[in-house]
Amino acid sequence: MKSCFSAFFFLLITTSIYSQKFEYAALLIPDSLKQNANAVVRLDQTDITIASQRDMTVATKRIVTVLNEKGMRAIGAIESYDKKTSIRSIEATVYDGFGNEIKKIRRKDFRDESATDDSTLFSDDRVIYLHYTPISYPFTVVYECEVSTSNTAFIPQWFALELYSVSVEKAMLNVSFAENLGFKKKESNLARFAVQKTVDTAKQLSYTAANIMAQKDEYGSPDPYNYFPKVMMALEHFNLEGVDGNAKDWKEFGRWYFDQILVGTSELSDETKTKILALVGNETDPIQKAKIIYNYVQQKSRYVGIQVGIGGWKPMPAKDVDRLGYGDCKALTNYTKALLGVVGVASYNTLLYGDSYKRDIESDFVSTQGNHMMLSLPDGDHYIFLECTSQDDPFGYQANFTDDRNVLIIKPEGGVIVRTKNYQNNDNAQQGKGNFTIAENGDFSGTIAIISEGAQYSKFKLESKLPNEKEAYYKKYWYNISNLKLEKVSFSNDKEKVKFTENMSLSATGYGAVSGNRMMVVANAFNQYAVDIKRIRNRKTPFEIGRGSYDSDEITIALPAGFALESIPKDFALSNKFGEYKTELVKKDESNLVYKRSLLIKKGIYTSDQYEEYRLFLEQVSRNDNAKIILIKT
Repeated sequence: MKSCFSAFFFLLITTSIYSQKFEYAALLIPDSLKQNANAVVRLDQTDITIASQRDMTVATKRIVTVLNEKGMRAIGAIESYDKKTSIRSIEATVYDGFGNEIKKIRRKDFRDESATDDSTLFSDDRVIYLHYTPISYPFTVVYECEVSTSNTAFIPQWFALELYSVSVEKAMLNVSFAENLGFKKKESNLARFAVQKTVDTAKQLSYTAANIMAQKDEYGSPDPYNYFPKVMMALEHFNLEGVDGNAKDWKEFGRWYFDQILVGTSELSDETKTKILALVGNETDPIQKAKIIYNYVQQKSRYVGIQVGIGGWKPMPAKDVDRLGYGDCKALTNYTKALLGVVGVASYNTLLYGDSYKRDIESDFVSTQGNHMMLSLPDGDHYIFLECTSQDDPFGYQANFTDDRNVLIIKPEGGVIVRTKNYQNNDNAQQGKGNFTIAENGDFSGTIAIISEGAQYSKFKLESKLPNEKEAYYKKYWYNISNLKLEKVSFSNDKEKVKFTENMSLSATGYGAVSGNRMMVVANAFNQYAVDIKRIRNRKTPFEIGRGSYDSDEITIALPAGFALESIPKDFALSNKFGEYKTELVKKDESNLVYKRSLLIKKGIYTSDQYEEYRLFLEQVSRNDNAKIILIKT
């Protein structure tokens, strides 16, 4: 009996030791790394081996302790693959907060799906990822993967830190490469986070980082891509989907792209050429020709994602887009370019990062960059940029997606970096002109016309909204008017001048607050500043106002019969580095007032110690926007 018990006890102990990894226990994480953290990256190791121009292997080991639900996105157990990229191995093991093994996840247990959305008709691109529902927090995931590819045009960028509210215990990058490939790198923000370069030779490169505390995502914090430490890598001699490339500068890269990737994609049928020539007719001005053809493409085609083989970068043939009536950004851009060529208008495919965040093609680092394509049209000494995926954008409109960033224009003679249109603060304008009447019981009725331009013009999307969606939008926009009822809503969209006008009639009960023989009425009914700017003590990050704006309003206010003015808000003006604000209330006659307001917000990047001044500026704007007229019953 004693012998049997001893054997059982030994088996129990050894089994426990085997299934437990003490080093993964959440209790071992230093308190400093838990502060402000939703997850802690215990280890993030990336090993990249580039054996030749057509042979690269990327091995990843990532150990992440997830502290709460918000930390789930830090796991990072996801890979994409296609015919040129294969997943050699992939697995994950989950441990509880004490380091006890909960589950081992093999490849067959990962989710494997198309990498594109529902608008994609067909695709070879797939994504494999871990889908795990935790039983409790904290828990730890150990993820390991090895990927091989012939696409050496895309060497993964390395981020020692990727997300806000995530800390890093240890991160490592090891790269080995053949000496004759022209390997190069660009480092950003390493010193800010004490990232160390440990090896830098003709064949190897290594970095390590340790104990990076979680960064708080404060209001207006910079895009992590531009603020956190990263290393970009590329080859002068690379391969993209079976096509070898060589580029030491952007001119060479653009020439290669034009000759090897765009080649043979612009052919059109004689029937289509005849149709386009007839459509343009006797028009001789190149820009007017382009407007006619851009409108034709918008009416004829629709956007879908198409990525088969080199389809990730090579456009679908123009004649296929013409026949089918759809295409992705590359296909529709190339199709528009082909149509313009029929009528003798020069235009160029242009690579860029399309996003509301302004992200540049890194002009000082020649590599395969960008996630989007649009068309550039020479116009004197500058360019007009056309968004060919949109069926409703005005000709040349760029705000909020492709504005104010470096892009790569692909010309037959080579690539050129240029900057897209920069909408200035005053360009992003909204002008309101209207009136409202207050009844004796405080009820409200009014009309207003709002004209929007620049970045604010993007409201033209309201035209296509359903009635209930429009109502929800305006009730949120006029949050300050309780019991709001939209009596009439109509729009006017001037695409030639790029101006969008909203014409509205509205009413509400109880807008004027009646107390005894007095009534209080907020003078600014139509355009109150609504952003809640929180106080942040000891702010760490700088903050950015990505796009400036300018609002101006002139509203006539009809006072209720049987009431007289007791007091009105004083004129107010405020000006500093962040903007300018001004209000005035003019007595037109005994029964009518005119309220005028203007607010200029200046775009810019500001230091952390300027944040409180900015917050106070907006707080003063918000407080003064709520200034009240006081009426007394006569």
